[in-house]
Amino acid sequence: MTDFDYDLFVIGGGSGGVRAARIAAGYGARVGIAEEYRYGGTCVIRGCVPKKLFVYASKFSEEFEDAAGFGWQVGERQFDWEKLIDAKDREIARLEGVYRRNLERAGVELFDSRAVLEDEHTVHILSDDRRVRAKTILIAVGATPNVDAGLPGGEHVITSNEAFHLADFPKRVVVAGGGYIAVEFAGIFNGLGAETTLLYRGEEILRGFDGDLRKMLHEEMERKGIRVICGDTFASIEKGPDGLIGQTQAGETLAADRIMFAIGRRPNTSGLGLEAAGVAVSASGAIEVDETSRTNVPSIYAVGDVTDRVNLTPVAIREGHAFADTVFGGKPWSTDHDMIPTAVFSQPEIGTVGLTQEEAVACYGAVDVYRAAFRPMKHTLSGREEKMLMKMLVEPDSDRVLGVHVLGADAGELSQVLGVALRMGATKADFDSTMAVHPTAAEELVTMREPSERIRA
Repeated sequence: MTDFDYDLFVIGGGSGGVRAARIAAGYGARVGIAEEYRYGGTCVIRGCVPKKLFVYASKFSEEFEDAAGFGWQVGERQFDWEKLIDAKDREIARLEGVYRRNLERAGVELFDSRAVLEDEHTVHILSDDRRVRAKTILIAVGATPNVDAGLPGGEHVITSNEAFHLADFPKRVVVAGGGYIAVEFAGIFNGLGAETTLLYRGEEILRGFDGDLRKMLHEEMERKGIRVICGDTFASIEKGPDGLIGQTQAGETLAADRIMFAIGRRPNTSGLGLEAAGVAVSASGAIEVDETSRTNVPSIYAVGDVTDRVNLTPVAIREGHAFADTVFGGKPWSTDHDMIPTAVFSQPEIGTVGLTQEEAVACYGAVDVYRAAFRPMKHTLSGREEKMLMKMLVEPDSDRVLGVHVLGADAGELSQVLGVALRMGATKADFDSTMAVHPTAAEELVTMREPSERIRA
């Protein structure tokens, strides 16, 4: 007889937790999982999936305009926010049902409840005041949006969580922040017809991305009508008779119907019982783990955004899979966090993999930069002035491609296949020897013959 109710108990029903639970159950483990909100986690319920649906919706305003250049006559049009919300909600409900059914088919026992740790093997399920014991516990509770708790009037702002459920579409929006979520939602609100301002405290948006991408996206967002303010932040927010009034540190007054904060996310560890179980956390509240996702407590593991390693859904899934294979499948491996392709669904879109120019120069000193900025073929007839950027960074001695960065339509799709090439160690010669697909924008990646810049530290 065992003293444990489960071989594995997972706290958190997001992408990483669900993958780990299903894989472990497939190896014959007795698995339970607790989720206090909805299965699917941030990505499926109130993150990348509904956000991408909103991005699609927001692009139609430009598509209607561009159609005229190709001979189409588009009649009177209007946008219905409620219809978009209803359609999005139906799709999210469908996806959550898929997640639930897949867990149940795998033999995982589901608990629709908040769960907290009591010790290294005990989980308290709060909905029915039940305690269960598990040989191994996995924490996969993700992260939650940051808010400026000390900001006067901060109670008036929304985050991305609330943006997906607004009863009415705002005519004027200010988005505070300069990362993925901020630039994506600025594009969404602007494309759907709101007067949009992006306010960011840093000197340029998208900190951590390649400098050329950051600068060009900033320019393109302004070309589309988004006001981008850098080097400033809110000092206070008040509620007036006609909406919200925000005062910035630089003395600017910003009027809006909604002010959305997208100033980062923090690990969702508050009230989780980590202290009771003896689990170590960093100064930011992230659970500290080793390369196998194990905490300092041998029976407790953690994956995904709660560990604050690389906060991307595919990374959480990969970490959850590696954990289950290692602990329950006898197939030990760990997630490689290098050379991860990623996309920003800004407008225009970004796809990137590998080192930025700044990182490449710091690491290697000598870097050849291949850069092409051009007007895509589509816009020769649409009349739109939007530019596309393709950039490749090469280490001259080995000829190895260190990074590729794309700004423009379908850049995210490109980054997926570019990620394969770079992980295989592709060289510039490999790109040069690959036949171009014409006419495409992507052919620029195999036709850039001479460096735009040679950097020698």
